[in-house]
This record gives sequence, structure tokens and C-alpha cells, in this order.
Amino acid sequence: MSGRTVVITGANSGIGLAASVMFAAIGDTVVMACRNPERGKTASEAVIEATGFSDVRMRLLDMASFQSIRDFGEAMREEFSHVDILINNAAYIEHGAPHRLSPDGIELTYATNVFGPFLLTEELRGLLKQSADPRILNVASNIIKHFFDEKKSLDFNVLRGEWPVEKRFRVYDQYRDSKMALVMMTFASADSLAADGIAVNALQVNGAQMSRATVKKFTRPWRIVANIQNAMLPPVQEMAANYVVLTTEEEYRGKTGRLYNHDRAEMISAPDNPNAWERVKQVSGAAYYPAYAENKAVQSRLIGLCEEFTGALQPPS
Repeated sequence: MSGRTVVITGANSGIGLAASVMFAAIGDTVVMACRNPERGKTASEAVIEATGFSDVRMRLLDMASFQSIRDFGEAMREEFSHVDILINNAAYIEHGAPHRLSPDGIELTYATNVFGPFLLTEELRGLLKQSADPRILNVASNIIKHFFDEKKSLDFNVLRGEWPVEKRFRVYDQYRDSKMALVMMTFASADSLAADGIAVNALQVNGAQMSRATVKKFTRPWRIVANIQNAMLPPVQEMAANYVVLTTEEEYRGKTGRLYNHDRAEMISAPDNPNAWERVKQVSGAAYYPAYAENKAVQSRLIGLCEEFTGALQPPS
């Protein structure tokens, strides 16, 4: 029994659920942060039944809502003296859906995948500081390979309010951009969190079978693609094991501001001006991430927007 306290967002299905089982199986207190109370309750009961470990707690959390995140943070501070592991696993990925805004008026993909994790980290920062080995894992995606194209960049001018009529909207594009932003946020926040003894890293997920509930949210063309992909993708347990290893093993203790691939190898920035063969290796392999992720000016603006949108300049009470 380790006695660690682990918070996993989006834990009611997929990799988050599989990771909950794995952490509970080794005796960690697992807080399954879920948006849907019924599905969350069913999932937490399934974890308890699968492991025989009873300290599994489902708590409501909508990662798209800043108020929900603040309420969750307040409840966590009342319930726990420390948090050892935070895994920002939840993501909005409803391919084919129209443009939607969060309760705070922010494009829903970014609200859930970037600004939500930023605010949750700040809300739990005090509890993480009380751990002997606090670690945060932000769940990224190999979709950021699109940024090996030097023409790609993040557009922060369309994150609030209605979508410009002259600009095409696709959740796929926003998901791609939000996952790059999440990696950049991980890099940019590492030094600040390290001052409190907190390590933060990202994991590039290269694919895992999606749950039926997730696929059901896609429009029909995207469902067809997802079902074909599911037949070829590895089971969620393979990636869930990476969650556990990266946040508990001594090998990764003290390492921060890094992006790991599905083999838990540290990725490095792609070289400038790659030749044709190097480009092939970048796109087909998992050793490099796009150099765009290292853009300090974009990182700085992103952190500024995170602080502005979430109001996180003021510490939680």
C-alpha cells in the first residue's frame, strides 16, 4: 500500500478508467474526477469491484467550467491534506460537432483541454506542495505532428465569443491546436511549479481504443473513421500503464518540463531545416516533437492568456 493520493480527470472511461484501476490495485487513494455523476458512480463502483480496494472516490468536475474547477479545488482542500499525483486526462474531442462555447465564453475545446488543466493545477497547487514527491502528468497527443509543417501556428484570437464567419471551424483542428498548447503550457510552467517542488510532464498518446460513449458523440463520418481506427489501436491498459510508471517510478522522480512518448522515452525538439529523410523520421517516429513547441514568445502569451481567462493570478483561498 503506497498511501498516495491520485487525482485523475475524465476517469469514467477509456485510459482514465483503466489508470484508476491500476492505481487502486497498488493501494493508492484514487479521486475519479468526472463530469457525469451517473457514469462516474458506475465507473468508481467498477474500480472498487475490480480491485477490492475501497478508497476510490468519485467527485464531480467539469473541466470546461472554471466554477466547477474552483468548487472541486475547494472540496479537495477540505477533504485532503495533500495530493501526490494529478493526471490531466480529460479532453473534449467531439469530432464533427459545431462551434461551442464553455460556460465562461471560451471555445469549448481549448477551455477543456488547456485552460481547465491550468486552473486545476493552480487550485491543487497547495495540496501538491504538501507531497514528498508531487507529480503532474498532462496527457498530450501525437496529433501535434501537424506542427512539423512550419506554416502551422496557434491562433489565440478566436478563443472567445462567436467563431468568425469567414473561418472554417472543425473540432479536429481545435483539438490539434489545444494539444500543442497543452505541451507548450507544460514546458512553460515547469520552472514555476519546480519552485514549489512540483514536477510536471506531458505524455504523447499515440493512440488507444476509444470507448463507445466517446465515439457515439462523433458525427457519423467521424464515427466510421473512429471504429476503423479502434480495430487497429492498442487497448487502453497499455497507455494507462504509462500513466502509472511516469508518476510513480523512481526513474522519473525529479524530472520536469519534458514530453515522453508511448515508450516512456523523453522526446526532443526536431532539428532546424531537416532534410527529406529527417522529415520522414519526424512524422513516422516518436523521437521528436515539433520545434514550434519551444517558441518562447508563444509560450509566454499562452501562459498570459491562461492567467487572464481563469483569473488564476490570485491564489485560491
